[in-house]
Amino acid sequence: MKTKRIAIYPGTFDPVTHGHIDIIRRALGIFDKLIVSVALSPAKNPLFSVDQRVSFIQKGIKNLKNVEILPFDNLLTDFARKNNASVIIKGLRAVSDFEYELQMGLMNRNLDESIETLFMIPSQEYAFLSSSFVKEIAKHGGDIKNLVPKFVAKQLLKIYL
Repeated sequence: MKTKRIAIYPGTFDPVTHGHIDIIRRALGIFDKLIVSVALSPAKNPLFSVDQRVSFIQKGIKNLKNVEILPFDNLLTDFARKNNASVIIKGLRAVSDFEYELQMGLMNRNLDESIETLFMIPSQEYAFLSSSFVKEIAKHGGDIKNLVPKFVAKQLLKIYL
């Protein structure tokens, strides 16, 4: 019997963007199962609750199979082991992302050598996109309809307008 290749795609996803969904779709082409792990991240003071963020991702990927969305608030390597994942996927948009994510990947390897980190670059149209940018644009009344799913844009407009 073939061993399932399980990966984790962690993040705050506050809110989920088309860039996140792009990485999820593409990761499913590599792995048998993907666990999108939504960090509680109270230190980041997220705009949306963890339950809302999980729900947004579920709606955004409703037609995709072999994806599970789970909240987490512990060491990522512990979460990976508990869920039988051997790979952590991290999206990289710029060199500045790489420096931070490299440090995190090395620390995760220090905690558990059996878990690899895989860096994925976004599709070109999402290379500039971040949840922080989306919130800032929405806050100032800018058009975000091409950056996030419609239901996310609607929730952001409720908050900011």
